[in-house]
Amino acid sequence: MRVVVQRVGQASVEVEGRSIAQIGPGLLVLLGVEEADQEEDAQWLASKVARMRIFEDANGLMNLSALELGLEALVVSQFTLHASTRKGNRPSFIRAARPEKAEALYLGFVRQLEAELGKAVPTGQFGAMMRVALVNDGPVTINMDSRARE
Repeated sequence: MRVVVQRVGQASVEVEGRSIAQIGPGLLVLLGVEEADQEEDAQWLASKVARMRIFEDANGLMNLSALELGLEALVVSQFTLHASTRKGNRPSFIRAARPEKAEALYLGFVRQLEAELGKAVPTGQFGAMMRVALVNDGPVTINMDSRARE
């Protein structure tokens, strides 16, 4: 399971020209699920995301987490995070999980992140063509993969 976590001033998601989710300051989390992923991958990543110290303290150092600051998170599913570009110019998505499995783990990640943050976590619409807007704060963008946790 892979995530791209962006520290944002605000973020929103539209589907078919209609706003379906938005947050103020916090985290935009793009989440990709691969076929080999399990529930423990979702739990581990959600815990890491909630506790990741990427917000500045009074001294300007990145020492605070979204959890500590009570900030929001917006989660958007993005299977293209598992693109393979080894051969040719057309990405292959063969490692991305099938929709049934991916959606279940995506929802599990969201539930775990809600439990970690102690608040509802808005989401994009799984499987839909979405327009995601954000104001990247910093910019701060972090990539994590549950396969690289050791």
